[in-house]
Amino acid sequence: MTAILGISAFYHDSAAVLIRDGEIIAAAQEERFTRIKHDPDLPINAIEYCLAEADLTPSQLDYVGFYDKPLMKFDRLLETYLAYAPAGLPSFYTSMPQWLKLKLHLPRKIRKSLGGAYRKRIVFCEHHESHAASAFFPSPFEEAAILTVDGVGEWATASFGIGRGNRIELSHEMHFPHSLGMLYTAFTYFCGFKVNSGEYKLMGLAPYGEPVYADRILEKLLDLKADGSFQMDMSYFNYAQGLTMTSRKFDRLFDGPRRTPESKLTQREMDLAASVQMVTEEILLRIVRHVHERTNMKSLCMAGGVALNCVANGRILREGPFENLWIQPAAGDAGGALGVAQFIWHQLLEQPRSIRKPDGQTASYLGPQFSDDQILSYLNAINAPHEVIDDEEKLCEKVAALIDTGHVVGWFQGRMEFGPRALGARSILGDARSKQMQSVMNLKIKFRESFRPFAPSVLQEGAADFFDMPPESDSPYMLLVADVLESKRCDLDEKASELKGLDKLNVTRSCVPAITHVDHSARLQTVDAQRHGLYYTLLKAFNERTGTPLVINTSFNVRGEPIVCTPEDAYRCFMATNMDVLVMEHCLLLKRDQPDAQEHELDEYLAKFELD
Repeated sequence: MTAILGISAFYHDSAAVLIRDGEIIAAAQEERFTRIKHDPDLPINAIEYCLAEADLTPSQLDYVGFYDKPLMKFDRLLETYLAYAPAGLPSFYTSMPQWLKLKLHLPRKIRKSLGGAYRKRIVFCEHHESHAASAFFPSPFEEAAILTVDGVGEWATASFGIGRGNRIELSHEMHFPHSLGMLYTAFTYFCGFKVNSGEYKLMGLAPYGEPVYADRILEKLLDLKADGSFQMDMSYFNYAQGLTMTSRKFDRLFDGPRRTPESKLTQREMDLAASVQMVTEEILLRIVRHVHERTNMKSLCMAGGVALNCVANGRILREGPFENLWIQPAAGDAGGALGVAQFIWHQLLEQPRSIRKPDGQTASYLGPQFSDDQILSYLNAINAPHEVIDDEEKLCEKVAALIDTGHVVGWFQGRMEFGPRALGARSILGDARSKQMQSVMNLKIKFRESFRPFAPSVLQEGAADFFDMPPESDSPYMLLVADVLESKRCDLDEKASELKGLDKLNVTRSCVPAITHVDHSARLQTVDAQRHGLYYTLLKAFNERTGTPLVINTSFNVRGEPIVCTPEDAYRCFMATNMDVLVMEHCLLLKRDQPDAQEHELDEYLAKFELD
């Protein structure tokens, strides 16, 4: 038995993963335990969970791997600061103490986090090798092209190569400061959203705008080549040497200064979002075509933060030259922990790789799980009224009836998801047929911006009846966008067709309006019996009751917080929002029965949790 612990930390969304003889035993992000969103610190709690799940002590580990090479990254930082000196001095003085304190002493810190009991080798893998390994090794392909795209690793900002059997080889790279991830993040920052967490908001905002700035981006900011590589005019940016993402020259190019965070969104921000999204899709399509031309592979695996852009992924699947596409569910830095562990097992130890269908990620249900006894013990301790329904068919029928009658349900089942998406283990569910449900769930449940779209979970066998999906394709990890079929859309009158900006929001566009975005798209998760168990049973019960094989599925959290991990997290979120029902394993709770249940308003919540 060979046990390998993979770790990612110190940049964004730290995580730990444990594999044993090549099998993924446990994986979790540190934020789920500390309740600090995108917690970048060493994942001590996630490490403890992974060891406990595998029933191992630190001394029983054979290898520990870290997802990048801090000394190479340190080299890039020093070279960059020297190249921009003296302009980069404020940023240099801000970042260097952190690097000297944390990252240059990383082996010692890792050993300390393991109680000093681990005395064997620590393997440091290059950042994009970790991404590539996480993309290919769990995939269902014997061989495939690999593409990784993110902000920056050590020097690389994108790479591609080939995976065959138990080996990966990256042959081409694009280097910092030229970065598609940084370009998208610069617009995220400029539009007033948080860097490294607001990019999905920018993607959701894009359909409300028009790509009127796309030509300006391509003419002024980028020198884009036919193969998708590019160079950026760094005079418009400040991230290489400063403490902001964009420069004053960027302000002048895009009609004024950055939007103040939390201020009113204007048509400019919507148009900027639409423009950079269009440019991003064009760049990725060029890269994918070039990768296909160079590798001559039928299948493509992707990872890196940019691979979470599900709109672009949908276009790659529909318009790209590859027959098959598999994207690592934890495509960002968290997935690097999985990648380095599997890189050690397959590439360094030369262990054979077994191809698993539908893939080796087991639906990404890799986090903590809580038994009925644990949940009941907690509910009884706090005197929370509840009903226990042991018959799973009856439980799902009752929950389906509650969703059908307009109730919003917190769904807490099985092992927590690894990665940024809720996939039916830690989800909030609602009726996609409701015209009001998008606004209700955004403002009264999630306490977030009203424009944010919701995703559907749909039975695999019913997906083609509602969405324009390529034959035999699926989307179990909610990483693809597809259009709602024209047959399911509503006819829009002339007045509705001419609406601009957020005025588009209140138009009913299909028979499932709560998950139909303003451009008739949806970021869907397909659900099947093999991977999704009880969640599949619930959707099947809802379909039998209503004739609709899908529900709204959004993550079980509120704005500013990570997805819930424990029953305590779930109950607290349930009581702090206007959710109607909470289902934890076989325990069903109604809000109206709970002591101190009350209606919560958005302003009250923002004040209580001091969110920006």
